[in-house]
Order: sequence, then C-alpha cells, then structure tokens
Amino acid sequence: MLFSSLKSRLQQAAPVDVIWLALGSTPLVEFATHAAPGAIVLDLQHGLWERGTLEAAIAAVRLRVPVIGRCAENSPHAIAQALDAGASSVLIPMIETADDARRAVSASRYPPFGNRSAGGVRPLLAGIEAMLDADRHVAVGMLIETVQGVENARAIAAVPGVDYLFIGTGDLSLSRGTADPDVITRDCERVLAAAREHDLPCGLFTGDAAAARKAFANGYRMAVAANDIDLVKQGFITAHASATS
Repeated sequence: MLFSSLKSRLQQAAPVDVIWLALGSTPLVEFATHAAPGAIVLDLQHGLWERGTLEAAIAAVRLRVPVIGRCAENSPHAIAQALDAGASSVLIPMIETADDARRAVSASRYPPFGNRSAGGVRPLLAGIEAMLDADRHVAVGMLIETVQGVENARAIAAVPGVDYLFIGTGDLSLSRGTADPDVITRDCERVLAAAREHDLPCGLFTGDAAAARKAFANGYRMAVAANDIDLVKQGFITAHASATS
C-alpha cells in the first residue's frame, strides 16, 4: 500500500475524527498526525496549498494517517492533482446531481473503472502494479453543500463508486439562505438518511470536538474535531488575553 487507507477505516465501526488543514503548512500536517486522528483533510479549494508543498505534506504522513484531498473543483485536473500527490481519498465539492457524482467517480479511477490519466511522480514510484493497487483503495467522497445537493442526495448516494457522503454545513447555510440550526439540521438528516439507505458512511463538517462528538452520537461516521485556522487564531487570542488581563 502506498498510503494509509481511508476506505479501510470507513469499513470499521469506529468513528473517524478529522483534522481539517487549510494553512498550507507541512509542519502543521506533521503535528496533526502526532494526535493520531482518524483522517486529515487538506483543503485544496479554499486553503493555501501549493503543488510542491502538497506533495511534501502528504509524503510526510501518508503511511500513518489517511489524507483526504478536498479538491478545488469537480474536474479531472483537480482530482488528479490530489491523487497524484498521494492522497488516499478525494472529497469533491459542490456535488448537486447524480451526473456530477458520476463525473467525479470517473475522474478518480483508472480505466476500466474510470477515465483517470496514469502518471504523476508518486503513483509511478513503485511501478504500475502498485499504482493500480492503490487505485483500488482510493475512497471517493461527495461533498453535499447546496440545497440542490440535499434534494438529490438519494440519487447521488446511489451512484456506483461513491464511497461516502460529506456535508458542508457552511456553504449549505449560504445556499439555503439561513443558518437556522433547525433548518440546517433537517437538511443534514436528509443526507444522512440517503447515505444510510445506500449503506454509505456520512460525514459532517463540525466546528470543534464537542460538536464532532454530538455528530458521532447522531450517527455520522466522520466529523471535524479541529481545524488549523480556528486553533491558531484562538491560541493567539487566548495568549494575548492572558498576558494583558
């Protein structure tokens, strides 16, 4: 295996706690790995990751913890960039229809299962057979974060090759036009039900460890226990307040 497998972890009963990283720092990825989380997300859509730093960060930790690349978009180039760097999973944003999901799955897998192009430094490092073996263990996640995605969650979950659903609560609130927790909770429950109907794990973007624990208790298999932006920001705020109060 060329990486620690998220697909294998999702087949187990234990919840997968996620650390979400956007600041583009390889040392922070290593620090996060020392906490032994269930998985690490590298945010390639809104984060500060560059290609060389992405390669270095995944190389440093990929054998110890599953790395999920939250792709910049649902395109073969963006998906290949994350997988060629050695991610064990891709989380593809703004999935709204079954056709979106089919395109994402196809771009994530080599023929005959998809249309991903063979290449990249890391996939070929150990040879063609290792590259094809890694392909069998790639987990393909659909990021549901719009009202249309919620409405089509059952059809999305039914697409062959989808390994898990994940709900982006921030963009979903923007799409719904409200952050009312009761409204967003109902949307999330619809996606969770769709995932369960098709025997798929479902993840939820949560703001902290307490919210992640609540999500696990409510049946979500993945949740975000921490993210680097909030941790660093709050650490500085707390230090300043302690020093000057």
